[in-house]
Amino acid sequence: MSRIQLLSPRLANQIAAGEVVERPASVVKELLENSLDAGATQIEIDVEQGGMKLIRLRDNGGGIEEQDLPLALSRHATSKILVLEDLEAVSSLGFRGEALASISSVSRLTLTSRRSDAPSAWQVQTEGRDMEPVVSPAAHPQGTCVEVRDLFFNTPARRKFMRTEQTEFKHLEEVVKRLALSRSDVSFQLRHNGRVIHQLRPARTEQDHERRISSVCGPAFIDQALSLDMCAEASGLRLWGWMGLPTFSRSQTDLQYFFVNGRIIRDKLVAHAVRQAYQDVLFHGRHPAFVLYLELDPRLVDVNVHPTKHEVRFREGRLVHDFIFRTLHRVIADVRPEGAVPPASTSLSGDQVSAGEHSGIPGSTAQQFEQGRMPLTQAPLGGAVGGAASAAAGFQNDYRPAGTSLGAVRDQISGYGALHVPANGAGGFGAPGGNGMQDAALAAAQAQGEVAPPLGYALAHLHGIYILAQNEQGLVLVDMHAAHERIVYERMKQAYETEVVRSQPLLVPLSMAVSQNEADCAEEQAAVFQRLGFELSRMGEESLVVRQVPVSLARGNIEQLIRDVLSDMITYGQSQRIENHINELLGTMACHGAVRANRQLSVPEMNGLLRDMEITERSGQCNHGRPTWTQLSLSELDKLFLRGR
Repeated sequence: MSRIQLLSPRLANQIAAGEVVERPASVVKELLENSLDAGATQIEIDVEQGGMKLIRLRDNGGGIEEQDLPLALSRHATSKILVLEDLEAVSSLGFRGEALASISSVSRLTLTSRRSDAPSAWQVQTEGRDMEPVVSPAAHPQGTCVEVRDLFFNTPARRKFMRTEQTEFKHLEEVVKRLALSRSDVSFQLRHNGRVIHQLRPARTEQDHERRISSVCGPAFIDQALSLDMCAEASGLRLWGWMGLPTFSRSQTDLQYFFVNGRIIRDKLVAHAVRQAYQDVLFHGRHPAFVLYLELDPRLVDVNVHPTKHEVRFREGRLVHDFIFRTLHRVIADVRPEGAVPPASTSLSGDQVSAGEHSGIPGSTAQQFEQGRMPLTQAPLGGAVGGAASAAAGFQNDYRPAGTSLGAVRDQISGYGALHVPANGAGGFGAPGGNGMQDAALAAAQAQGEVAPPLGYALAHLHGIYILAQNEQGLVLVDMHAAHERIVYERMKQAYETEVVRSQPLLVPLSMAVSQNEADCAEEQAAVFQRLGFELSRMGEESLVVRQVPVSLARGNIEQLIRDVLSDMITYGQSQRIENHINELLGTMACHGAVRANRQLSVPEMNGLLRDMEITERSGQCNHGRPTWTQLSLSELDKLFLRGR
């Protein structure tokens, strides 16, 4: 081997560029973060040939002093941190001081800047093998302009790995979208080959913010999203933003934006919490859509754990995980047809999250099919106020009297034969029973100033599958089996949660060889396992013995389940796997017990089902994530028949 030699500045920067500059999108990310850290409120990005030929970024930020321009292109030079304590509470997007030096080593870079109190602007370029900076006067308004030309011109090996112009621009555009979502108070303009792609104005009101979300994520998302409205705050954590309804799901994770103190991240702990919150309502193989913002003390999160800063590490990971999971889970559970989405004042006390009232979303219009996607179905209906919700409780089909055991529930879900039906037949507001009388029922309710139930009154039973109902907005269609399945499932879960889990001893105790870390975790979490119906004992440094398991899981793969649970507990601080397995069994029981297709229901029975949907959590989806109902407004029906034209 040759003797140890000191690398030249250019070669050292080019090696560092391997981490910082992956493609043109990486350059735009670094430059945008610098502009935002400089206090810019207006940013313009010009791109040619997907960013390979030219990237020019202008901002109106604070600018750079003349004497600091040469340092700006040096490695490990920054104005954002000074001492170690600053690194422990990073509040800026950038802080390492490597970006400009790395970019200038693999491109032709010109940096022009002017401070507000400076008489003129100055620009700097690097030249030669040693990248000596050359400073000269220039003409420029307040702010900074960075021009990057011919990316990777001196590193042809890297250039060969670039994709097509369109592909590179798509990556670059996504970076702009992410930062535009993180800072809605800043205006962004993006031009590609001279054509304006995005012109995003600053948001000063909530309506402007929603318009920004709609511009970036598409109007379909904001129409099918629930606003958290800064509703969750506890233990120094605040969560707000928009989360898509379960029926607005995606085949990929392409519409998931999570920001921590304004920084876009893709963190496995956060992803696990969100996935758990949506687990019980998503169709298999689908992914939720969301734009969420988490705010916390910068000292409680470490952003310096990944070269691209896409991942973070929380000091209290379990607290953050539980906070996100419980908040989103509660919001999803409170979306019901009644439209009384609870108030926007969710709070955490210890490990509990209690949901308050969220603002309702207008009823969805005729649902559209997206290529390769489930139909975008219902949004919460408006109109249920005052006595409607309480009246709905009176029409509830009593599937399980108080104190009934889980076994009794299982015996009661064979069909509607034993269900309670409202005495007045129609299901509320004094409306008469019998088919064909529901128009009169709705008219009578309106005449008396009463608010009709959100899902209205049943009109007919279509092909023994669908219930057609009329409410004040128009026509409601309900999948009878899917709706009943969710109702029975939620009742069975409540029954299971209120009972002590029944366990049975194993005839031959199960011995498991585990790692010391897993054995320590099992010993620490013994009370959790016991509450779930397991009895685990530690027999050595790396061995466990299972002596007792829940009756409902006795025939499952107990060893693999326990290993997966321990893995989750070590990684995330908790596990939902046991509950999920139990819920799967309850879901199967509910599916088999729910009323079947071609079972002809009377009008009172149909109304009873509608009333139960209005008071059941997650009633918008069945146990498998399929939608249970949809709404067609009168205006949409008029369009179908060209009325008013």
